[in-house]
Amino acid sequence: MSEDVTRHHGRAWTFGDNVPTDSITPTEYVMEPMETRLQHVLEDRNPDFPSKVEPGDIVVAGQHFGQSSGRAVAPKTLKATGIGCVVAESFARTFYRNGFEIGLPVLSCPGVLDLVSDGDIVSVGLASGVVSNETTGESLEGDPVDPFLLKMIEAGGLIAFAKRGIPGLEN
Repeated sequence: MSEDVTRHHGRAWTFGDNVPTDSITPTEYVMEPMETRLQHVLEDRNPDFPSKVEPGDIVVAGQHFGQSSGRAVAPKTLKATGIGCVVAESFARTFYRNGFEIGLPVLSCPGVLDLVSDGDIVSVGLASGVVSNETTGESLEGDPVDPFLLKMIEAGGLIAFAKRGIPGLEN
């Protein structure tokens, strides 16, 4: 892969603690086409997010990001916005797993909300776990992503990763 998907740089969108999957993808839109879901992603937490998020932006959140339902539709909708990654102080276990399975980079970094404000420019190194606030010049080390999970992200998710390793399923 020519692009380094383990490093991300972009504008931070900050969200607090306990953001449930129903805020990421509101329940009434779960069965709607992706275009409709994208018009409502995280709108109850920040009404500007659906219309102003840009490819490469980075979601930064507090504790228990992605709690509640284990539906993979929430990380799929976030990924479809084009964001580079999600950095949170902690994740719901199912959201964390679903992120890697669908190819959405996620990084646990306790204290990240004290480091980053909404609109700051940040850089994230998944392999190192380092989050750098380029606006303030400060950095923080989170939990580096396991090399196995980095390979899954580089492949584009679990299905693409599995197809790479199973003869006859490469296509």
